[in-house]
Amino acid sequence: MADWVLLGLIGALLVLLLLTLFGFAIYSGLFSEVVVSAGSPPIRNITLAYKFKVGPYGECGKVFMESCSISPKLCSIGVYYDNPHTVPPEKCRYIVGCILSEGEEKPSEELIRLFQKFGFKIFSFPAPSHVVMATFPFTTPFSIQLAVNRVYPALDTYIKERKLCAHPRLEIYKGDRIYFVCPLARQGDFYVPEMKEMERKSRVAEADDAQTDITGADTLSETSSISLEATTDSRETSVATSILSPFAAGRGRDELDNRSEHSYSESGASGSSFEELDLEGNGDGSAGQPSDLGYAEEQETTKAKWAKEPTALEKERGEE
Repeated sequence: MADWVLLGLIGALLVLLLLTLFGFAIYSGLFSEVVVSAGSPPIRNITLAYKFKVGPYGECGKVFMESCSISPKLCSIGVYYDNPHTVPPEKCRYIVGCILSEGEEKPSEELIRLFQKFGFKIFSFPAPSHVVMATFPFTTPFSIQLAVNRVYPALDTYIKERKLCAHPRLEIYKGDRIYFVCPLARQGDFYVPEMKEMERKSRVAEADDAQTDITGADTLSETSSISLEATTDSRETSVATSILSPFAAGRGRDELDNRSEHSYSESGASGSSFEELDLEGNGDGSAGQPSDLGYAEEQETTKAKWAKEPTALEKERGEE
C-alpha cells in the first residue's frame, strides 16, 4: 500500500511539473499570434553602441549579456547581415549592442565613454522610411527562442511571397516586446563600417577573379587559333575563336554582376513597389507615406533598388 502511495505522489509531482512548464511556455509566448506587416517603423533614428562579430548567431547571447551588464536600462539591439540557411555559421556577420539615444535626443558623453571602455563602437542608424516588421512578447528568456523559431519563418514567407528586398534583419528589445524589423529602402545605411569594409574587399576579390578568368580565356583563345593555323588552313580556326571569346567575355560579365547568394539582400527576387503592399498604420493607407520623404519619387527609386540594393560604399565605388 505504501508503494502505491509513493508512486501516486511521484506521478502527481510529475504532472504538476509538466503543467508548470506548459504554463511557463504559454507565458513566454508559445501561442502568441505572429502578425507580419509592412509600413512605418517602430523606431526613429538611433545612436547605438555595438560590437561587430563573425561567427554563429547562437553565440550572440554573450555580447547581449555584456552590453546589458554595462547599462541594464537601455534597449538592446541586434543586426544580422547574412542568411544562416545559406551561409556557414562561422561566416555569419552580425552586430549586438545597446541603443544609446533615439530621435532628437543626444547620447551622454559619459555613456559613450563607458561603452567605449569595454570595446564597443558608436554608430548611428537613420529612421527607416518603410519596413517589414513583426513583434513578439518578451516576458522571459525563453521568449527569445520561441520568437526566433516562429517569427523568422513568418518574415521569410511574407518577403518571399511579395518578392521584396528586405534586409538586414534587426531585433530590438524594447520593454516587454521584441521588434523584428527589415528595412525596405536605404539598406546600406544599416551597414556598420566593418561590414562595409568586408563587402568592399569581397567585391574587389570577385572583380579580380572575374578579370583573371577573362584574361585566361582570351589567352586560351589566341593559343588555340595559332595552333590551328599552323596545322591547317580550314575555316574551323575562325569558328573556334568566335565561339570561345564571347563565352569568356560573357562569363566575366556574369561574375562581375552577380552578388553574394548568401546575403539577406538576395531575398528580393524582383522587388515590388510600395503601392503593392498593404501598409499598416492609420487605416487609411497613408501611414507608410510620410509627406516629408518625397514618397512618390521614392517609389520609383525603390523599384530599382529592391532587385539589387547596393550599399552606400558600393555607390561610392561606382562613382570612382
